Amino acid sequence: MPRTLLFLIFLSAFHFASAQLQLLSLEGTYQDKNLLVNNPPMPDGFGFCISKVLVNGEILPAVIQTSHFEIDFKLFHLKKGEQVFVVLEHASGCEPRFINPEVLLPKSTFECSKIKAQANGLLSWTSTNETAVLDYAIEQFKWGRWVEVGQVKGKGLKGANSYVFQLSPHSGKNIVRVSQTDNSGKTRVSPSASFVSNVKAVSFSPAKVHQNLYFKADGKAVKTKFEIYDAYGNLLKTGYNSTVDCTNFVSGVYFINYDNKSEKFIKIDVP
Repeated sequence: MPRTLLFLIFLSAFHFASAQLQLLSLEGTYQDKNLLVNNPPMPDGFGFCISKVLVNGEILPAVIQTSHFEIDFKLFHLKKGEQVFVVLEHASGCEPRFINPEVLLPKSTFECSKIKAQANGLLSWTSTNETAVLDYAIEQFKWGRWVEVGQVKGKGLKGANSYVFQLSPHSGKNIVRVSQTDNSGKTRVSPSASFVSNVKAVSFSPAKVHQNLYFKADGKAVKTKFEIYDAYGNLLKTGYNSTVDCTNFVSGVYFINYDNKSEKFIKIDVP
């Protein structure tokens, strides 16, 4: 048989086999735990469903032709908190599954042993018993609720972990805390810390606006964080500036959060 014909037959067989392969993937972060896999038999009863396991693009160097096997991430020299992408290459007509996919989903377990905030807005805290690398959300209580103002990446170590964050104080008393939200959707919070800043109180004008709102402190223009809502509670605009363009607002009553205040203004069509 000519070599060309043999090559074409081989190529056709390769494409046919490739078409029968399916991929199942899982993504997360390494939490110092191994992943268990259920590997069902082939539809014809010969062998098992999974033909190859890839971890971050590398082939798992372990026996996988069993009904259940373990993916030992230490074989890939991963460090806790590193991103992991697992791919199971398997035949069609059978469905392998990850038995404990939650091991790649971090949980918040931190305990805040110390938290302190200075008058300039420098926040510092110490935590222990971290078992996962999760972001800390820095929250400031204003406008009647906790508002996230920044993030710091957690270290994920069980010993003492120290962190600092520079936030922007508003006038008067500031109350701050840190929190983490894990894969369960639950939020774990620290105790709060408070301080009184020397930031000057901000006001806005005019109360009846045609075009722009202006923020001032002691008669001078100042930038401040703000939120504007319509009468139905829909958030229309946020920002950090000394002026707010309101020309596109329709006539009516609006509510504005700024500095540490919540007030209202009226938009009019003519000055």
